Amino acid sequence: MTDLARFSINQMTVKQLSLPELADACGRLGITQLGLWRGPVQEYGVEATAKLIREAGLTVTTLCRGGFFTAIDPEERSRALDDNRRAIEEAATLGTDTLVLVSGGLPPGGKDLRAARERIADALADLAPYAEDHGVRLAVEPLHPMYAADRCVVSTLAQALDLAERFPAHQVGVTVDTYHIWWDDQAPAQIARAGAGGRIHTFQLADWITPLPEGVLNGRGQIGDGAIDMREWRGYVEAAGYTGPIEVELFNEELWARDGREVLAETAERFVKHVHKKS
Repeated sequence: MTDLARFSINQMTVKQLSLPELADACGRLGITQLGLWRGPVQEYGVEATAKLIREAGLTVTTLCRGGFFTAIDPEERSRALDDNRRAIEEAATLGTDTLVLVSGGLPPGGKDLRAARERIADALADLAPYAEDHGVRLAVEPLHPMYAADRCVVSTLAQALDLAERFPAHQVGVTVDTYHIWWDDQAPAQIARAGAGGRIHTFQLADWITPLPEGVLNGRGQIGDGAIDMREWRGYVEAAGYTGPIEVELFNEELWARDGREVLAETAERFVKHVHKKS
């Protein structure tokens, strides 16, 4: 398949494939880049994964995820920081320069969004120099507002940049994910803002389909199946100066129930049709 030079497949899109199966399938399709998740990487072994990826000739575009910084309890916050330091070390071992951060929702019983965001800033201040020492950038990902209570109090690119811009761009930037920001009419301007500051650390795609499934977490649609104009959003990030990998990250029970190699091939084809080719 041609036109896949910038395509990256996120591991969660085809989580039914083991790491060796994914590496093999990527090789057969000419896919050279992938994003990894800590859970399956830890299960396979971080060093073993790095060796597998290296020998397969693949490049790791991102590692997901760090974050969950919003706890109030000091011991819980300390554990979160320790876990994020491990995540940074894992990213360095895997050879990626980008750790994606899902910042965390409101603590139990909490209602103060501003205070929760300040605790994220405090955590970034602790972690950013450590990440730089390991050659890793932190990419704050805003999630759709429906996740603000339980998963991520950072809901817009503007909020993510307000946090990131407290730190040097080579330490902290943002994740631009179509699934989470397509609804926001301020997002194109914020993408330009991020690009001007050199803070677009990764660009991810997923489509918005309705009705959302119960629980909403696994409702990311296959490229081309939903409401988002992928080529338009690619245009925004490229106008902002981003020329890096374009990673497709889908959480979808129906896709996971299918043959993983078939889904991988389909996703690559959709990328070429809806993202790469001009109208």
